[in-house]
Amino acid sequence: MKTLLALWGLSVMLSAAEGGALYQKCAACHGAKGEKAALGKSEVIAGWKADKTLDALKGYKAGTRNTKGMGAIMKGQTATLSEGDMKTLSEYIAGLK
Repeated sequence: MKTLLALWGLSVMLSAAEGGALYQKCAACHGAKGEKAALGKSEVIAGWKADKTLDALKGYKAGTRNTKGMGAIMKGQTATLSEGDMKTLSEYIAGLK
């Protein structure tokens, strides 16, 4: 049981570290804690639930979200993210306070 808990804890730490690394590309516009309205135009993402962020990232990558606003910029930002990357990033953003 202790081994299982230790492995789970390690998995959570690695996921958080990976999420933090993925978020570095986002921080320039959204702020270190997701506290900024990107380029003064977007919503503040701090406090978003993971499923809301994941839906947004998928929409940006598909080119179907906010096509007349920040969508073009975000499409480029999300182009290289895998489904797993988007999930990890969404969970990381959900933890920003």
